Amino acid sequence: MQHSATNGPIVQPSIPQYPRISVVTPSFNQADYLEATLRSVITQRYPELEYVVVDGGSRDGSVDIIERYAAHLTFWTSEADGGHADALNKGFAKTTGEIMCWINSSDMQYPWTLHTVAEIFSQLPQVDWIAGVPSLFDAAGRPRAVAFPRRLNIYDVLAGDYRWIQQESVFWRRRLWERAGGRVDAELTCASDFELWLRFFRSARLYSVSTVLAGYRIHDDRLGEAGDGLYEREAKQAHSRFVVTCRRSTLARARLISLVGRGRRRLLSEGLAKLGLLPWYRHPSINYDFDHLKWVAR
Repeated sequence: MQHSATNGPIVQPSIPQYPRISVVTPSFNQADYLEATLRSVITQRYPELEYVVVDGGSRDGSVDIIERYAAHLTFWTSEADGGHADALNKGFAKTTGEIMCWINSSDMQYPWTLHTVAEIFSQLPQVDWIAGVPSLFDAAGRPRAVAFPRRLNIYDVLAGDYRWIQQESVFWRRRLWERAGGRVDAELTCASDFELWLRFFRSARLYSVSTVLAGYRIHDDRLGEAGDGLYEREAKQAHSRFVVTCRRSTLARARLISLVGRGRRRLLSEGLAKLGLLPWYRHPSINYDFDHLKWVAR
């Protein structure tokens, strides 16, 4: 069954400074966590939210939960699908927003997430995708950890230093999505996010944002723990395919970076930046300028 929110609440008028943000939540038998995920997005009251939920035909009460929030959804469906990536492709096909993301059905955004993302993309038109500071919730949905932010570029990734870009904290422009093929790889069971990031890296720098934007919930049924290390195997295969398609000059730079060693790369990046050397080995970041009340890219 499929439903469009044609009779939902009054639609707020477009606010010029707020781009439309498309959020997709794929779900299957996650009734214990789904409502918290939905509320984490909806209760932000972002005025240009386009929210799509794609349920894989759950039989655990998930549909009842979705129906309670249907008036706040642009579209939702509950029917058998081809898995996580297929659900994402179905969901994104129903969206039109300039800014895109997905949040899985046990993870959560923060009360400030969408407004913050809108500010960043509106103020920094040169930025195509961002990643916030990783954070973790426990099974009860309580914030338990904020990780040290890791700034990555394509050379780090090619050198094998690609774990982890936290999917929940990644947001991107539709133009990047379209350049990267406008889909996630439905052949992958777990690592479709990582494979998408590899395609993003081909044409845009990843900007690290110095604030938390969403969090990953640690619980026994999470997808990343399925299949006895399946995520790691799929990510390694995707990485190998990515490497062979890169230019020789790019691979040569990555080999140079790999010789430096993972622990010294940040110091190298900062030192080279001060000296104006190797400008290609940049790690773009976005920080809030409290003096001028705006986001600044460096």
